[in-house]
Amino acid sequence: MLFGLDGVELGLIIVFLCLFGAILSGFPVAFAIGGAAVISFAIIAALDSAGILIHQAVDTSSEAYRALLAEGERAINISKFRYPDLPRISEPIFPGGWELAVDRNLSFIVNRINERVLAGQSIETLLAVLMFVMMGIVLERSKIANDLLTTMARVFGPLPGGLAVSVVVVGAFLAASTGIVGATVVTMGLLSLPTMLRNGYSPQLATGVIAASGTLGQIIPPSIVIVLLGTLAGDIYASAQDARAQAVGCGDALTYLGQAAVVSVGTLFQAAILPGVLLAVLYGLYAFTYAVFNPSKAPPVAVGEDVTGGEIITRHEALTWFLGAPIVLIGGLVLAMSLNLVGSQSVYVASYTEVAAQSGLRTNVSPACQDAMIELHGQDKWDAAVTQARANGGPVEQSRALTEDEMAEATAQMIASRAPIGTGIALAMLVLGLILTTARGVAPSANGRPLAIGAAGILLALLADVFLIGPTLSSGATVLILAIPVGIALWGCGRAVRYLARNDLLRVVFPPLVLIVAVLGSILGGITNPTPAAALGAGGAILLAAYRRLHDEGRSGRIILLTAFAIVVMLLLGVNFDLRVGVGTTSPGDWIAFLAAQACYLFAIFGLLYACWVLFAGGVLTPVVRETAKVTSMVFTILIGSQLLNLVVISFGGEEYIQNFLRSFDREWVVFLIVMLVLFVLGFVLDFLEIIYIVIPIVGPVIYGGTLDPKWVTIMIAVNLQTSFLTPPFGFALFYLRGVAPPSVTTGHIYRGVIPFVLIQVLGLALLWFFPGVVTIVPDLFPN
Repeated sequence: MLFGLDGVELGLIIVFLCLFGAILSGFPVAFAIGGAAVISFAIIAALDSAGILIHQAVDTSSEAYRALLAEGERAINISKFRYPDLPRISEPIFPGGWELAVDRNLSFIVNRINERVLAGQSIETLLAVLMFVMMGIVLERSKIANDLLTTMARVFGPLPGGLAVSVVVVGAFLAASTGIVGATVVTMGLLSLPTMLRNGYSPQLATGVIAASGTLGQIIPPSIVIVLLGTLAGDIYASAQDARAQAVGCGDALTYLGQAAVVSVGTLFQAAILPGVLLAVLYGLYAFTYAVFNPSKAPPVAVGEDVTGGEIITRHEALTWFLGAPIVLIGGLVLAMSLNLVGSQSVYVASYTEVAAQSGLRTNVSPACQDAMIELHGQDKWDAAVTQARANGGPVEQSRALTEDEMAEATAQMIASRAPIGTGIALAMLVLGLILTTARGVAPSANGRPLAIGAAGILLALLADVFLIGPTLSSGATVLILAIPVGIALWGCGRAVRYLARNDLLRVVFPPLVLIVAVLGSILGGITNPTPAAALGAGGAILLAAYRRLHDEGRSGRIILLTAFAIVVMLLLGVNFDLRVGVGTTSPGDWIAFLAAQACYLFAIFGLLYACWVLFAGGVLTPVVRETAKVTSMVFTILIGSQLLNLVVISFGGEEYIQNFLRSFDREWVVFLIVMLVLFVLGFVLDFLEIIYIVIPIVGPVIYGGTLDPKWVTIMIAVNLQTSFLTPPFGFALFYLRGVAPPSVTTGHIYRGVIPFVLIQVLGLALLWFFPGVVTIVPDLFPN
């Protein structure tokens, strides 16, 4: 063996050196990875043909190996790492020659690229990457970051370290709006760095907080990292759990786990919210604490005029309308839901019983699978499943069709137990009520009569729902009954919006906030998957940018506003009416709703095309499309190149070698800790895309094949990958900031400035390690 190393170990070293050298060569990373794959395979094949690379493999024909199998040890766990005394045999790393490896892997290359890049199940989710990228670039070009930074600086500037805190707040906001790290860092570097330096801020703190806040887009949804990582993790988790189930004698993961082995991007978005907020809070606390102990390096600064638009708001009015009223409204809704005054109005009854779902676990399994399931779930849960299965007539859980009388009785019970007010109407009225109360707090001296009229409309709508609307009433009749009170409420809210526009903070924050709620709300609420939500976000960003462009040019944005209104109406019609005309019996109300939705759809298309023309005429759309194509092409090219590099590692046994090493540890948390440390170190030299598509497929079957929660594992990896943007010498955020920083800010300032924030991210990882509920609580509350 050369240098006393195993042939596979030398092969892995060659692959890493070729990849590292290709990245340093100056070629685009997307092409360097594919080139590294070809060059490393050629070097390994040449050394193998020369008899230099020799692999010490476990002798599977030995008595000791057969004895371990007879004792019940799984073949996948038998390796030289776990059992170093096993007899070994020497063999080349390509047992049949490199020619056979190439021949064997050609079809695998085509299938892998087709599965993960071109036409596989994950391609629909990957399309969300393109639209999220476009959404981010459009918002960045619409000068939203400029307005946010200016406004937040006026709000937080008078506090110690206020400018740094404002950068963190804007970074979190832009992360939820765009998710593009490069655009965020460059924009904030251009806008806030000169202001912070001019007001006496330390270059280290200024550059560190800008670079760190810009990377929040990697974890706060909608995050491209989570889309890419989640798509890959979902496939790995499903196959790893199926392999785990088959190894213990169960047919599939559903039987063994009692639930499908699925982890979706939407669920990961839910899981990432609190960790992203946690990191933003830690950044802000560090900036504030630093300013308290070093006031000369982060002094308070009064920037510009007051954001209230000249309105004098007393402390009593602020507490009443900004704190007390929202608490009363939201608390009242929660109390009403707990007392069944607000609830679902659905009277749908399934035509089949749910016996199969009640038992929790399948009990008609083999003895080996039964033992494994008892070990996994516990004896109590297994006994409960067996008892439930026997009560249902045997070990095979079968559903049966309900009779007409049973369905009628179940429907009558649901009608009798329904809540007086529907959940949808209650939530809609809550939103309108919050608009009215906030407007009253923003403009306490303004005429309160329109707001009172709007509140009366809300009350009338709730009363109409209680006394006039029943669960069996048609959607058309419901719309007619609610038309007048909701119209009154909307008229009052229209006046309220004019009051809100007087406050610069709300005027700047509200438009992107609506877009964030529309995109993330549809995903987190389980209404749709990330791809349609990304399309909604891209369209909304185009409309927002066009409205901003028209406003800057002094032209009317009425068409844009009507387009947004048409989209909202179309969505509401789709939720409340059956628009599948021609399928079964279509009521007149459904026909009217269909025609109205069709009209809204056509107008929305016209408005979107008009917005695109406005941006094109203003010279905005062309660079947006060009930049979107560049970023998306880079992502998919890296995806293809990484598949080639993975196949090189697989071809000479590198993947199996690494997995055997990881499986040699008895404790899952030790394995995961090793993987996290490796990812952290690789973040110093590799970008997150290379790590996702090169490293995760190799270690994924081990870390996703155990009992660890896949949501927690994926978010931990995502937070860890976020540090790759900050860690010298190849942190991309550092290069982005270096490119726009003034000459007085040196590279040393930037490197020293990000070190505290890298340590904060490590602290965040530690908190998520010891408190995994931070990751899992939101998906548990809002299951998809």
